[in-house]
Amino acid sequence: MSITSSTLTRAAAVAAALYGLIYIVIQFIHPADVVESLGTQLWVTVHILSFAMAVFALIGITGIYLRQIRQFGVLGLVGYLMFGLFFLLQSAFNFAEAFIAPLLVADAPQFAVDFVGLFGRYPAVTDLGVLKALPLVGAALYVGGAVLFGVAVIRARMLSRGAGILMIVAAAVTPVAGALLPHALERMAAVPMGLALIWLGYSLWADVRKPASLPLAAASEPRLDPTAAV
Repeated sequence: MSITSSTLTRAAAVAAALYGLIYIVIQFIHPADVVESLGTQLWVTVHILSFAMAVFALIGITGIYLRQIRQFGVLGLVGYLMFGLFFLLQSAFNFAEAFIAPLLVADAPQFAVDFVGLFGRYPAVTDLGVLKALPLVGAALYVGGAVLFGVAVIRARMLSRGAGILMIVAAAVTPVAGALLPHALERMAAVPMGLALIWLGYSLWADVRKPASLPLAAASEPRLDPTAAV
């Protein structure tokens, strides 16, 4: 099978949709961030899925960005870099949650719980050092990156503008949900973001499948017969 730009773009579209699907499903099966959860198979499975989800997201938004790179401009580039950095951080954190935190339970259970509870707004008992800044940095990259990326999608007018609007709304809702709702309900703010990425993935796939059309002028301009009589 030959690898073409269309093939890679379709792969990015599938990756974006997979991110959105996994992101939604995980919110309903994520175990509590307590020491009893860390040794369970469900904990490991959910965070392996979360790690894969972050990788899919990075592939997906890269394909979306490259498909519209000229139309995205500087604003879109900044949004892509912020969003991409968030997913890089998320993948590293999810890897540690899946494979490192469970190993710490026996010798440092409080540290393990404080670490995995960083994004759950649980007050840490142990000193986590610079790790305490992760939630704030992650929130800024996630919200800011998603808003700028969504605006760039709307301005580019190549993929679904509705998906771009949904992404902006989902990003704006996230900090509000974090401030007003308990963590278990706050998770539901991820659902619209998941839907936005599924929508963008579908839109990217459909855009690749559009048949190339001749320019209107070339298609409608009558051809001159060089042999016609003068």
